[in-house]
Amino acid sequence: MAKLSSIEKNNKRARMGKQQAKKRAALKAVVMNKATPLEERFAAQMKLSSLPRNGAKNRYRNRCELTGRARGVYRQFKLSRIKLRELGSFGRIPGLIKASW
Repeated sequence: MAKLSSIEKNNKRARMGKQQAKKRAALKAVVMNKATPLEERFAAQMKLSSLPRNGAKNRYRNRCELTGRARGVYRQFKLSRIKLRELGSFGRIPGLIKASW
């Protein structure tokens, strides 16, 4: 089980990312548009850099819903490899069967 502080920090980053997504997208569109004047692009870049870093989408880390483990997480199930195998062996995940050949 991961530390609760790490899990909460990650949850906070996810909330901030959702909150600031539109603002960041609008500023990035201005920055990336080559047709806009250089001064406007620079001003948009300064506003973008003044936003909190934890609001950036790439600061969010996929974590296991059950344990909080950060590595080896399957996106489709939102579970770590360990819990996925454990629950799959008991038949708790619909449609998942253990392969044997």
